[in-house]
Amino acid sequence: MAEEQPIIAKKTPYTVQVEGGKNYFWCACGRSETQPFCDGSHKGTEFTPVKYTAEKSEWLWFCGCKQTGTQPLCDGSHKNL
Repeated sequence: MAEEQPIIAKKTPYTVQVEGGKNYFWCACGRSETQPFCDGSHKGTEFTPVKYTAEKSEWLWFCGCKQTGTQPLCDGSHKNL
């Protein structure tokens, strides 16, 4: 059986202001209605959300295309879509 591919939620990253010490759960499947974060839509798929703990309060770029090699943050992979 072929590996399931994530849905491309957006071809650019999501700019998010994170709060230091807070946990975030990035949507890896692309199905969430609360992008870039998980809303449980992955249930029944082989995907699981990726936990990210913010070290400090800052702006970050979370991957929207779900192709990044540096989950959950953008690595520019969307430029190859």
